[in-house]
Amino acid sequence: MPQKKPLILVTNDDGITAPGIRALIEVMKTLGDVIVVAPDSPQSAMGHAITLNDTLYCDPVTIKESYNHKEFSCSGTPADCVKIATQEILHRKPDLCVSGINHGSNSSINVIYSGTMSAAVEAGIEGIPAIGFSLTDYSLNADFEPCKKFVKSITKNVLQNGLPKGVVLNVNLPKLKAEDIKGIKICRQAKAYWVEEFDKRTNPQGRDYYWLTGKFVNEDKGQDTDEWALENGYVSIVPVQFDLTAHHFIQDLNSWNLND
Repeated sequence: MPQKKPLILVTNDDGITAPGIRALIEVMKTLGDVIVVAPDSPQSAMGHAITLNDTLYCDPVTIKESYNHKEFSCSGTPADCVKIATQEILHRKPDLCVSGINHGSNSSINVIYSGTMSAAVEAGIEGIPAIGFSLTDYSLNADFEPCKKFVKSITKNVLQNGLPKGVVLNVNLPKLKAEDIKGIKICRQAKAYWVEEFDKRTNPQGRDYYWLTGKFVNEDKGQDTDEWALENGYVSIVPVQFDLTAHHFIQDLNSWNLND
């Protein structure tokens, strides 16, 4: 009796027509049955936002005639896409959710702001094994071919081995030719941050407006971080948990005189 193919939900934050999600779909179709629910427009840096005060639309679309899977374009955020996919379109949990391939890095602190990873985290909250994939190339003309064998290998391993409850994978791929990628490193999230500034300008009507600018600062010298791996030609995998409790501080906090 032939083994049933896994059902794979594909989403992203760059929008349903982005080249990165097209590359991800191609890989997933070699591993299982695919259904796509993705934003109808770019939703980068949305974090884990969900739509509460507006209507949501989710319409079937045909992006490429030769595709034989179903795709839906959603007016909401990446997290919305996962929610509506599981509740209204699939009517059951998929075996896996993959998000990406993002145009740009989601390593270190960027995971907090990432729409790509918010979709993966939302899937994890719903008990679905999930992976977020990102390429360190912001260009719409980014070359995703070198990513594909690593995306396939990582996905196959998750399908075979599963993930612990409450854990999803944050995968970042360096912008390199396939032959120059040295392999895969299991990493921790680098302790890095953005030094941000606002570029203040004035429009022709005299009203002030602002552009957010800044530079990325990595003060983490460890060779076990995602930033080190990417800078040295490796694919980085960071297991991410959405329990934000600072467990190491609970004992100290209990020593405070909070009830006085």
